[in-house]
Amino acid sequence: MKRVIEYRKLLEVDKNVTLKELKTIYRNSMKDNHPDKFVNDEEGRKNAEEVSKNIIAAYHFLVSISNETLEKNLPEYQETTTKFNIHDFYYEKQTLFVTYLNGVSYEYIGVPKNIYVKMVNAESPNRFAKRHIYGNFIYRKSGEGTEE
Repeated sequence: MKRVIEYRKLLEVDKNVTLKELKTIYRNSMKDNHPDKFVNDEEGRKNAEEVSKNIIAAYHFLVSISNETLEKNLPEYQETTTKFNIHDFYYEKQTLFVTYLNGVSYEYIGVPKNIYVKMVNAESPNRFAKRHIYGNFIYRKSGEGTEE
């Protein structure tokens, strides 16, 4: 969740920003912080490179969790979470990474560690996820594979 807040703060947007607005803000931010603006200033160029990398990461991340993106990809998400069992999952920095048997992976952001521990100890991680993960946390697609 911290990453979401930091990225929104970096681009100065709230959770209701549209994809169109986000793209405009991203482009304007990149124009202001593009390394090519600092031709004769090595330190300024290096700083601009770092800032622009952060802006790019923030933009791509926020696009992946935007309501418009989630709505567009909802049928695929629902198919994956209802038709395919969990193949593997792990937890890192308040993010639960889940890979399904069809090879698709999702990140669930802001998951408390105690929820992850309960999922590890659950008789059925699939059933636990359906009851306690899906619909309760911000998620984004993080990888795609092939059916096993």
